[in-house]
Amino acid sequence: MIGLSTRRTAAVAAVLALSAAGCSGPGTPPAAPVATAAAAATPAPPAAPSPVPAARAGLGGRPSPSARPCTVFPADNVWHADVSRLPVHPRSAAMIGAIGGGAVHADFGSGRWEGAPIGIPVTVVPAGQRRVPVTFGYADESDPGPYPIPPDAAVEGGPDGTGDRHVIVWDRAACRAYELFDAHRSGAGWRAGSGAVFDLRSNRLRRAGWTSADAAGLSILAGLVRYDEVAAGRIDHAIRVTVPRTRTGWTWPATHSASSATDPALPQLGQRLRLKRSVDLSRLPRQARIVAEAMRRYGLIVADHGSAWFLSGAPDPRWDNDALHALGGLRGSDFEVVDAAGLMVSAGSGATG
Repeated sequence: MIGLSTRRTAAVAAVLALSAAGCSGPGTPPAAPVATAAAAATPAPPAAPSPVPAARAGLGGRPSPSARPCTVFPADNVWHADVSRLPVHPRSAAMIGAIGGGAVHADFGSGRWEGAPIGIPVTVVPAGQRRVPVTFGYADESDPGPYPIPPDAAVEGGPDGTGDRHVIVWDRAACRAYELFDAHRSGAGWRAGSGAVFDLRSNRLRRAGWTSADAAGLSILAGLVRYDEVAAGRIDHAIRVTVPRTRTGWTWPATHSASSATDPALPQLGQRLRLKRSVDLSRLPRQARIVAEAMRRYGLIVADHGSAWFLSGAPDPRWDNDALHALGGLRGSDFEVVDAAGLMVSAGSGATG
């Protein structure tokens, strides 16, 4: 992530110099560094320590049948909003041109790239997962610990990764997501650049001006393409996307700016993009077509700085990398920026009207 604040410029620059590793999709080298960082949300209530459970469910694991289902934010949340009929933003052409006309890239898949899983992994933990201390480099915008992060939680880029090193923990029993940027094991707990806790049953956004583990101050989990969704035949949310540069300020539902640029042609963090209805998807293989259909109905949300048109997803051995590569047939010119302001009920809420 780029630009936590003016006083963090040097630290973020160092992160950017390292961020290319582990961020590229299957079979192709990274097109450009993908950077990230940040924090905040309503802190989770403290829980009494308990022994680490003997086993944890994977990303495709299911919570207990007796548990209330945990969706990633309510059905009326902006991530789930159908934007297929929203008006085109008056500066759409300029913003799309600023992002670039390159190919769409699925920055996730099966197998490994440069020794690391391809994508941003999600660790699902059960009820009672032990909470451990977490220290933050940017504590003023991070939700304080402890967090229920196990010692073997999956790290983006692998244990020795030198990129963004996101750790995403999904506690389905409590229906919360715990997200870290630049995460490293430290003693009995973890240290990170920043951290955010999201109540997945709430539409509340983080405080204005606060970041998260993403530059925009948004949840990373909410925007990931996950294999279980594609296997079920439908993605019901917008997809996280990175762009090379943004304009200062932010667009709802983002809460944080990571740029000092004032060029009105640049998009802002939080900008909603949409695949044009005129684009023919019929020849795409199934996995790619389901992703493309989601980009047409729910769109993309600009969440961070990085390579243009890189879509975020979770690694899974069941992805068909060849099918995902077919998304490269879509270009920047196949997209438009939509005006999503009419969906907003309140600046501090992700609920849509």
